[in-house]
Amino acid sequence: MKKQPENRVYNFPDADLYVQCLERLKYAKRDFKLFADYGYDKGKMEAFYNRCERFKELPNDDETVGDQMIVTQKKYDAADKLKAAIRSMMTRVAVKYHNKSGRYRKFGTAKLGDMTDAQLLFCGRRVARVARQQIDFLAEVGVNEKVISKVVDAYQTFENAMHIQQDRVSERDISVERRVELGNKIYQDLIMLCNIGKDLWNDKDPVKYQNYCIYESNNEQKKARKKPPITEEEESLGSYKG
Repeated sequence: MKKQPENRVYNFPDADLYVQCLERLKYAKRDFKLFADYGYDKGKMEAFYNRCERFKELPNDDETVGDQMIVTQKKYDAADKLKAAIRSMMTRVAVKYHNKSGRYRKFGTAKLGDMTDAQLLFCGRRVARVARQQIDFLAEVGVNEKVISKVVDAYQTFENAMHIQQDRVSERDISVERRVELGNKIYQDLIMLCNIGKDLWNDKDPVKYQNYCIYESNNEQKKARKKPPITEEEESLGSYKG
């Protein structure tokens, strides 16, 4: 059974998720002694932080789409060169045979401009094959192995470009899936950390309670927050800097 793609469980940009995770980790570092009472120790904080750093290093969709666009353009260029090679061959064939004749039609180049990638590739192979079959008849119009090789080289280049493009499409799908999976994981980590933090300061300190409230846009980031200084003991947990 085909694996169903995982959907994002958070509704704000990945960059905002990363920033929120790092900010809450700093608050948890400040409160690490209290977090330890919930079994949330330094090791769990470090593991959460490491997942955030892996998430940050994953390529975003702009990168993978950009790669896909580059190879797609190369495929278009290769398709144009293949069509040009086929048309050059068919110009010679038309000199020998009428374009309504059976020998001409055997090449199967009608509606060349409307062909799909697969149809164009098969057309290129067919043109080279049929030209070799009729090479003795077409020699007088300049059809030889060198001319046929131009078509062969063109369809091979086009076929390779097709495969590369499909590889990039698959790579993008995999990249998106990995990013969603890891993003969902660190979002769940964030929820757990914030739930502990809110429970710690509920009815005790409204400012610190607010530190653990998740916001859905970066507007709240711009609001000033009161951050107590970090002690030397807390500093030993690490900086959690992005």
